[in-house]
Amino acid sequence: MFHYNQKYESVPTTPAGTPHTWSPTSTRSKISTWSLTRRRIALFACGVLVFFFLYSLHSSYAGHPPHRQDYLTNPVTYNATFTPHAAFQPPESLPHRYSDTIDTFSSYKYRNTCNISSLDLHAPFAPLCPDRESMVTAMSSGGRIGNDAPYMPRGCDMRWFSTEEICEILARFEKVIIVGDSMMRHVIGSINVMIRKDLGYGAVTDWNFSPEERKDCFCNYQFNVKACSIQGIFKTADVVKNDPDSVACPARSIDVMIEQMIRFPIAPEELDRLRSLLPATKPSRPYAFIFGHGLWNDLDLQATLDWLDTILDTMLSQAPWLSPSSSVSSSGSPISHKRKRDKGFWPRLFLTPNAPGKDKPDEWIITQGNKAIMIFEESVGIEVRRRGLEHLGTWNATVQSNKFDGV
Repeated sequence: MFHYNQKYESVPTTPAGTPHTWSPTSTRSKISTWSLTRRRIALFACGVLVFFFLYSLHSSYAGHPPHRQDYLTNPVTYNATFTPHAAFQPPESLPHRYSDTIDTFSSYKYRNTCNISSLDLHAPFAPLCPDRESMVTAMSSGGRIGNDAPYMPRGCDMRWFSTEEICEILARFEKVIIVGDSMMRHVIGSINVMIRKDLGYGAVTDWNFSPEERKDCFCNYQFNVKACSIQGIFKTADVVKNDPDSVACPARSIDVMIEQMIRFPIAPEELDRLRSLLPATKPSRPYAFIFGHGLWNDLDLQATLDWLDTILDTMLSQAPWLSPSSSVSSSGSPISHKRKRDKGFWPRLFLTPNAPGKDKPDEWIITQGNKAIMIFEESVGIEVRRRGLEHLGTWNATVQSNKFDGV
C-alpha cells in the first residue's frame, strides 16, 4: 500500500490494471526522452543567473568580497591547460570554479531516474565574466552549439553555483521577490529544485500529493503548466513549514517567493498582496526583485511598460525607503539612483520571454512568434534600463532547445 507521505527512491512501477501510468503515455509518444530531460534547460540557466545577479549585488553592497567556505578553497584537480587557438578555453584553475566543472546534481534526489546532469545544462569555459553587467550581456547574447546542446554565454562565462553557495547568496537578502507570469513560476520552480536538492519533486508541494499526483508531476512533468501548476511552490516559507527537512539551506535563512501578476491592467487584490510584502521602514538586509512579463499581453510593449510602472509605483508608495531620495551618503549628499542600485539595496532584474518551440499553436505565430519576441526583447531592454532595471534576454538561450509544450 502506498502512503501519501512516502517518497519514491527509484522508478515506481505501475501495477497491472491501474488506470494511470507512471508518465503520460500520450506525451511520451510525441516527445523523446532526450527532449524531455532538457526542456527546461534555459529556465535552470535563468535561475542560476538570478544567483549570480544577487551574488554580485551583495558584493558591491557590502563593500568587500564575501567569505568563501572551506569547500571553495580546496585545490582544483582538473586540467585547465591553456589551448592556443581553441574556440573555448577550459575554465580557470581557481577554487571557486570547481563546481562549474562537475555534475552538481549528483547528490540530488532522483538524479539517475530523472536522467539530467548540470553539465547537460551548462558547459564551462574561460574567461569568467568579471562583473554583473558583463554577465547579463553575455547571458542575453549566448546560445548553444547545436540543438539541445549545453548553454554557453557569449564572450565570458557564468558561474554554476552549488546548492551551498545558492543558500549563502539567498541568505544575504531579507526577501527575494519574483513578480510575473508562468515563465517566472518556472524560474522559482528551478530555484526550489536546487535548494531542495530534488530533481523529482523539488518544484512542487509533494508533501500533500496523492499517488496519482506523484506520478503525474514527477521529474520534468512537475513543470507541466496544465497538470501541475496548482501544486507549484510559490514561497520557500511553505516548504519550511510543511517539509523543513527537504531544505538544504540553514533553518529560516532564506525567503524567496513569487507574486503572480500575469497581465495589465493588474487586479487590485494582486497589488494589495504585493504591498503586504513590503515593510514601511527600511529592513536590515536588502530586498531583491525579479520581474518577467510579456506573453499574457501578446507582447504589447506599452502594456508591459504600464504593468512594470504600476508595480514600481506601488512599491515606492508602500516602501519609501526604496526611493533613491530616501538615502544620503556619509557626507550628507544624496545617493544617486544608479549608485544606490549598484550598492545592492534596490536590485531589479527584468526577464523577457523565451523563444517559442515548434509546437507553439499556429494562432500565436504572428503575435508571439520568434520575430515578435526578438523585437519585444530588444525594445523592453531599452525601456527597462531607462527605469534603472537590468535586463536579461532569454531568446538566444532558448531558440535551439526543445520545448515540451511549444511555449
